[in-house]
Amino acid sequence: MAGNSEGGPDRVLEVRDADRVRTLTLSRPGALNAFNETLYDALTEALREAARDPSVAVVLLTGQGRAFSAGTDLLEMGQRITDPDFVPGAHGFMGLIDALAAFDKPLILAINGLGLGIGMTVIGFADLAFMADDARLKCPFTSLGVAPEAASSYLLPRLVGRQNAAWALLSSEWISARDAHEMGLVWKLCAPDELHAVAGDHARRLARLPVSSLRAVKRTMIEPLTRQIAEARERENRCFADLMGGPANAEALAAFAEGRQPDFTSLPDGA
Repeated sequence: MAGNSEGGPDRVLEVRDADRVRTLTLSRPGALNAFNETLYDALTEALREAARDPSVAVVLLTGQGRAFSAGTDLLEMGQRITDPDFVPGAHGFMGLIDALAAFDKPLILAINGLGLGIGMTVIGFADLAFMADDARLKCPFTSLGVAPEAASSYLLPRLVGRQNAAWALLSSEWISARDAHEMGLVWKLCAPDELHAVAGDHARRLARLPVSSLRAVKRTMIEPLTRQIAEARERENRCFADLMGGPANAEALAAFAEGRQPDFTSLPDGA
């Protein structure tokens, strides 16, 4: 597919190959590239295909428009909770995290704008992360009345230290590009109009090297963490399942749908 641009289902994902680098661009700009079931499935399939394709050495993931990704589509999350006829995707969120955890070639991020939820926690599975200096990141889990995801409770402390990770996961507050760089969450900051050129240059430099060696480096770095990542995901999934649809999550989703700030102060004790 060298030089071609293709869309995933409903064109939510653009795929472009050049110089053994496969660029995957999240393409729901009107929804700030929030992940609905269709996009979860499209990116999962794209990562699996890139892992299988011998012509691909490196994957570069970015977003279209002013956001990298606004995380899970909250309107669709509300439908999942309230609509008994809701039809999930073939892979969904869990399938995407499986694909990220199993991806055995270099994964580079070009964070071009807002990154929330999976738009931030995906950094834990990336090998290199470049970020526009006007972009921002947020782990919004407590503001949504839910728990961490994507092994972020394990991977973020490894990346940035316990206290930086605790603030990011507990506070649901924005993290500036400067702070993300200083704490080690991202590798390099770029001017917005230089981000893709800089990230692409690094991707191409890696892609000129033997894929077998790239895979070996990644395997030797990741295999010691595999069990801990799986255990963290299990803990998070149990907590998420316990909280999803509960009083705090219901209030957060209602507030989002109504365009207001959630009020958690009047919820029952322990909610």
